[in-house]
Amino acid sequence: MTAQRTLEPPAAGRTVDRVGHWIGGALRPGASGRSAPVYNPATGAQSGEVAFASAAEVDDAVRAAKDAFVTWGDMGLGRRTTILFRFRELVARHADDLARCITREHGKVFSDAKGEVQRGLEVVEFACGIPQLIKGEFSQNVSSNVDSYSMRQPLGVVAGITPFNFPVMVPMWMYPIAIAAGNAFVLKPSEKDPSGSLLIADLWKQAGLPDGVYNVVNGDKVAVDRLLTHPDVAAVSFVGSTPIARYIHETATRSGKRVQALGGAKNHMVVLPDADMELAADSAVNAAYGSAGERCMAISVLVGVGDAADKLIPLIRERARAIHVGDGLEGNNDMGPLVTRAHLERVRGYVEEGVDAGADLVVDGRAVRIKDREACFFLGPCVFDRVRPDMSIYKDEIFGPVLSVVRVDSYDEAVALVNANPYANGVAVFTNDGGAARTFENEIQVGMVGINVPIPVPMAYYSFGGWKNSLFGDVHVHGQEGVRFYTRAKVVTARWPEPHLRGKNLGFPTVS
Repeated sequence: MTAQRTLEPPAAGRTVDRVGHWIGGALRPGASGRSAPVYNPATGAQSGEVAFASAAEVDDAVRAAKDAFVTWGDMGLGRRTTILFRFRELVARHADDLARCITREHGKVFSDAKGEVQRGLEVVEFACGIPQLIKGEFSQNVSSNVDSYSMRQPLGVVAGITPFNFPVMVPMWMYPIAIAAGNAFVLKPSEKDPSGSLLIADLWKQAGLPDGVYNVVNGDKVAVDRLLTHPDVAAVSFVGSTPIARYIHETATRSGKRVQALGGAKNHMVVLPDADMELAADSAVNAAYGSAGERCMAISVLVGVGDAADKLIPLIRERARAIHVGDGLEGNNDMGPLVTRAHLERVRGYVEEGVDAGADLVVDGRAVRIKDREACFFLGPCVFDRVRPDMSIYKDEIFGPVLSVVRVDSYDEAVALVNANPYANGVAVFTNDGGAARTFENEIQVGMVGINVPIPVPMAYYSFGGWKNSLFGDVHVHGQEGVRFYTRAKVVTARWPEPHLRGKNLGFPTVS
C-alpha cells in the first residue's frame, strides 16, 4: 500500500510521519505551512504531523473532482460497479492494515477497529448494487402515445466532513454511495486520525477509480468553511457534535447546498423490572465502554425502572471492574485510551463534576494506571448511580467511558425522561414483555430504537440517523435515504408524434 504518507522527506532529526492530502489521484505534502500533531493515544507520543489545507488547496481538490465528474458521471453502470467490486475486495484484503492504522491513531482496541472496517465494508457492498438502487419508473401511454418516466442522476461534487471516533467507517457511510451514484467526492477527515483516509485513497487507485473522483483534504475550520461555501460543491455530509452540526447545516444551506448533518447523542437504555438482568448488565457495559465510550451510539445513561437499578448495579460494577484497559494492539485488552490528552482531561473533569454534584461514583476509573505508559491517555470505566437530570454528567455529551444510572418509579416516567432529552440519536429498552416493547417503540421520540439490543445501529440497507438535536437536515446517511441524498430526480414526458399530430395547439396539455 503506497499512500500511507506523503513523499516529503523528513526534516533532520524528525521522527514523525507527515500526513498530507490526496488530490486528483496523487499525494500532496501540503503547502499552507500549517499543521497539527497526530498522537498514538496508547503511548502519548507524537506519531505524525498532519498538514492543514489552505482554501486554495481545497479549491484544487474541488476542481479535480469537478473535472473527474464529467466522465465519471456518464460512465456506464457496469463499469462503475466493476470498480466498486474491486474496491470492496481490496478493503476486505487490507482490513487488518486499516484496523491497525485506526488503533495507532484513535486508540480503540484492534478487534473493535476491525469491526469498524467491517461495518463500513457493508456499505460498500450495498453500494455495489447501485444499478438496482437508482432504477427509475416508467409509465406507458399516460396520454395518447405519450410515455412518462423518471430517473435519478448524480449531483456533481459532494463533500464529507467526518469525526475522529470512526475514521474509516463514517466516511464509508458516505463516499461509496456517492461515488457509485456517479458523483465525485471530497473528504475532510478528522485531523486527530487522518491516515486511514489516505490508505483508502490508495485502495481506490488500485481498484481503478479515475483520478479526481475521490479526494482527501486534511485540515481545520479553514478547509471546512471553504467546502461549505464553495460554489461547485453541491452537497455536504457531516457527522460530529451538535454545535458543529448546526453550524454546518446553517452555513451550507445558506450557500444553497443539500446538507445532512448528524449531531451529538445522549443515548438511554431503559431497563424494566422484568428484564433479563444478566443480559442487561452485559449489554450496558459493552455499549458504554466499547471504544472507551467514544461512540455516537454508546449507552451513556441507564434508566432503571422500579427496582431494576438495585439488581443491576452489583452486576455492572462486577463487569466494569473486570475490563482490561491497555494498548489496543497488545494482549487481551478490552478498552483502549481516549483519543487525546485534552479529551482525557475533559472527561476526567466531568467525573469530578459528577462527584461534586452528589452522584454516587460506584466505579472510579480515574485510578487506572498502565505500567510504563505514564504519558498515555487512559481512563478506566466509571459508573455513577443516583444521577439526577440536572447534573452535567446527565445533560452533556461526555463522549467517554462514563455510565450514569438514573432511577425512576414507572415506565411512563422513563419514557417522559427520554422524550424530554434534546438528543434523540439512539435508545434501547430491555424487557421480556412484548407488549411493553411494542408500546415503547411507538411512543419513544428517537430515531433508532433497540429492543434488547443496546446499540441499534442499522445495517447498511437501512439508514442511520437520529431526531431532534441529533440531526440537522431531513435525510439520514446510507441506505436508500443515502441514495436519494446523493442523486436528484428527473421526470421525462415523451411523445414521438406522427405527422398528423403536429400543428398549432395553444391549449393546456390534458390527458386524452
